[in-house]
Amino acid sequence: MLHVPALPGSPQNSFDLDAIIEWVLKDARMLASGGIGGLIIENFGDVPFYPQRVPAHTVAFMTAIGREVRREVSLPLGINILRNDAESAIAVAAAVSAQFIRVNIHTGARLTDQGLIEGTAHETLRYRRLLGSEVKIFADVDVKHSAPVAARPLQVEVEELVSRGGADAVIVTGAATGKTTALDDLKTVKKAAGNARVFAGSGVDAKSVGEVLKVADGVIVGTALKRDGVTTNPVDPDRVRAFVQATQS
Repeated sequence: MLHVPALPGSPQNSFDLDAIIEWVLKDARMLASGGIGGLIIENFGDVPFYPQRVPAHTVAFMTAIGREVRREVSLPLGINILRNDAESAIAVAAAVSAQFIRVNIHTGARLTDQGLIEGTAHETLRYRRLLGSEVKIFADVDVKHSAPVAARPLQVEVEELVSRGGADAVIVTGAATGKTTALDDLKTVKKAAGNARVFAGSGVDAKSVGEVLKVADGVIVGTALKRDGVTTNPVDPDRVRAFVQATQS
């Protein structure tokens, strides 16, 4: 994860765009040199998040950051526009030649700290077609920091996410950022996802990644690679090396 500090216009912003870009590029270099296989740019610092469409300046800033990362690091790149702006993520991805986007709520509806958020898969896939983009959609199921409007079996949610929502990959998380992804949930999702790839999306560290990768096709990791294990801190190269070594053992 490339957790972007609060962008200009956000309540917690304290850096200008050049300083933010340098922060993100430093993290990107450390992750790439440490052996990480891909990156996701996310406007993590922009709390409180818009529930759906973000302002035009957020899209512009994220595009500028994405272009710089693409020039600096030749790794697969994803875009996540929090809280749930899939169309803007696709637009940024198309502009910077990213390979995928992450969508927290792609189908169904969830109760979140931003209120009720409904998935817009019907708009997202049509917008991707409109742009002639081949960007993949990595979609969360039972996403962190949310609760279901009406509980349904996890396997049903996954089946609909892939077959009716057109997701290319499914992400499974714990209850919140940095919280452990349950292995039982991963097993359920993997069985229901068909040909779609399955990723553990939170709480994976050097101690747990070996067991997780026995089930999942990959992991999305952020907090465990940061200095002192704090999400908003810079990347710690020692933690990156230890994590990558753990995936290879």
